[in-house]
Amino acid sequence: MPIVTLANSKQYEAPSGTSLLDAALAAGLVLEHSCKTGRCSSCKARVVRGHTAALRAEEVLSAAESAQGWILTCARQALDDVAIDIEDLGDLADYPARTWPARIQQIERVLDDVIKVTLRLPPTAKLRYLPGQYINVLGPGGLKRAYSIANAAPGSVGPIELHIRAVEGGAMSTYWFGGAKVDDLVRLHGPLGTFFLREAVGEHVVFLATGTGIAPVKAMLEQLAATPTEKRPKSLTVYWGCRHPHEHYWAPADDALAVRFVPVASRPPEAWLGARGHVQDVFMADAPDLSRTWVYACGSNDMIESAQRQLLDAGLPARRFHSDAFVVSG
Repeated sequence: MPIVTLANSKQYEAPSGTSLLDAALAAGLVLEHSCKTGRCSSCKARVVRGHTAALRAEEVLSAAESAQGWILTCARQALDDVAIDIEDLGDLADYPARTWPARIQQIERVLDDVIKVTLRLPPTAKLRYLPGQYINVLGPGGLKRAYSIANAAPGSVGPIELHIRAVEGGAMSTYWFGGAKVDDLVRLHGPLGTFFLREAVGEHVVFLATGTGIAPVKAMLEQLAATPTEKRPKSLTVYWGCRHPHEHYWAPADDALAVRFVPVASRPPEAWLGARGHVQDVFMADAPDLSRTWVYACGSNDMIESAQRQLLDAGLPARRFHSDAFVVSG
């Protein structure tokens, strides 16, 4: 059976027909990942030795990246012993995914096509997660959709906040925006994903978000607000991109946390005095010091791919860029 070796020398077996990512998870090792369908780039890694074969299409990889040895670990199996330039995330072993019952506590319409849903867990539930992670909501008729958690870990009890955008013709959107009501029972499965804060004491942290990709950013900022000052980054900046200015339905409000907030509009009216264009371009125009910066990007896959390409070309170390792409599924 092929053996996979990680950059930190940890090894695991990879059975034929099993993705490199799933084989790692089965061995108790957590690699960077998000959608697990080949449609985002969170699990991208470079093969430094050995051979792999595709189990599914790697939609987000360019021909040039494939030629340079880049793969998606969720979409590839090992053909022989393989070494990949990626490390496991030991922190996540303490946050196993489980299924939990929950009831809808509140539904708040924040935009015509965005709602904030608060879910109440049973008093005995002990859902633990890292701010930035997501959960799957299991709804009526077996529907399942992924949503980032928009508030910091509540402890043993407490609500879970989700920001949900309507998708035209989407089955789950039909439920959320037409049939969902307070006290409805749903199930949650999680936590999931590897989008969470890494230690960056004394350095700069930048968040790039589009649309409801602001949800995990909000959770991460709440986590930082509860962190002792001496353990925080030197600076925090949030670039949030929407089409129109009125779509910025949230803003940092914790006075104890100094955050530079930059709302960006791609289709603003002439009177708009704020930043225009795309968040990644606005960020790059600010001439950041990338040698001391960590970047967390969440939202559209187009934004994330563009941001990653620009930042890495400009000198940002690959391990300082973390992302969670929202894959539309209604």
